Amino acid sequence: MNHFLYLIGFALFVSAAFAVFKEGDAKECVIYGIKLFVQFIGISLIIAWVLYFIPW
Repeated sequence: MNHFLYLIGFALFVSAAFAVFKEGDAKECVIYGIKLFVQFIGISLIIAWVLYFIPW
């Protein structure tokens, strides 16, 4: 569970930083930050699911 919380924290901070530096109005930046956060979490869970089935 700790790793997932670290993932959420990392995704939150990085997506917020990218959203702040994006050019455009505030609404575009907020939408971009939310989409980026969801993509971070989604892609990380997909990669974790795929790696779970690889026998090491």
